[in-house]
Amino acid sequence: MAEKVLMKGNEALGEAALCAGCRFFFGYPITPQTELAAYMAKKMPKIGGTFLQAESEIASINMVLGAAAAGVRVMTSTSSPGISLMSEGISYIAGCDLPALIVNVQRGGPGLGGIQPSQSDYWQATKATGHGDFHLIVLAPSSVQEVVDLVFLAFDLADKYRMPSMVFSDGMLGQMMEPVLLPDMSSAKPVDKPWAVTGTQKKRKHNIVNSLYLDPKLLEQTNFERFERYAAIAENEQRWEEFMTEDAEYIVVAYGASSRICRSAVVAARAAGIKAGLLRPITLWPFVTKPIDKLSSTAKAFIAVEMSMGQMVEDVKLAVNGRLPVHFFGHTGGIIPTPDEVVNKIISVKEGR
Repeated sequence: MAEKVLMKGNEALGEAALCAGCRFFFGYPITPQTELAAYMAKKMPKIGGTFLQAESEIASINMVLGAAAAGVRVMTSTSSPGISLMSEGISYIAGCDLPALIVNVQRGGPGLGGIQPSQSDYWQATKATGHGDFHLIVLAPSSVQEVVDLVFLAFDLADKYRMPSMVFSDGMLGQMMEPVLLPDMSSAKPVDKPWAVTGTQKKRKHNIVNSLYLDPKLLEQTNFERFERYAAIAENEQRWEEFMTEDAEYIVVAYGASSRICRSAVVAARAAGIKAGLLRPITLWPFVTKPIDKLSSTAKAFIAVEMSMGQMVEDVKLAVNGRLPVHFFGHTGGIIPTPDEVVNKIISVKEGR
């Protein structure tokens, strides 16, 4: 039986990618994700994989595009400003309908900001990762073990729907150490990709991977077909966790590192006689509209807690659709909310302050 090992979040993410069959990594160092790239540089050559530190994030994302077009499992990782530099290439990958894994270990912003934990890239990840009409599947872990589990899921969903996926980490999860159970490296199943550019051996027609459509009608039809796929994902792939929501009157909504603090806050609020509960989105896109719709029929209010100035709260409001009040509490600049602060926010909402 496999035993748990103590690993830092960034290194566990890298090991999980190797176990999931990733053999190509292209990236560029930036804090707080550099340990992930360093780990891949050390491990990839030992298992016959390829690690390449590109000259920039722009170069690395285009290398990811090329490898994905060849049908291999490929990934890159960076931190917030790096995603901004990759945005054009990510749009090209989406426009080519290619599966790939992109990791964002977020830092504070805007600009160079700071290297402390942050969740201020939510809009970028879920609404504007690049130009044009497209989405990424965005998965938000809240523990090092879940980092490992969601890497597997991210690769599988990317292959299933032929689109890029993102593991949405942050400086806290990337740097902290926790015991994890790693899957066996043989557990990754090969995926047939008949569309891949692998050479024909003169046995089939050439495959073409392209995102350029000069005929506007053809481009529109392609976008329509892609959004039919997105609708299927929104229907079938929403993932979330609920904690003490069965009779909750005040629902805290938080993801990633913030949800760890909010879980403690809900326990403290319950001890004080307040019926609080936690809804933790695991998929940020597609957003978790289903549990919010269900909880809106019994709760009195929602409270979004984020390490930002308030971004996910907009999706909570859209999902609630005016049925209940939606409040926000957050810190930014790398300051992590405390359980006491969240409890005080719950109390103020309950008292109408």
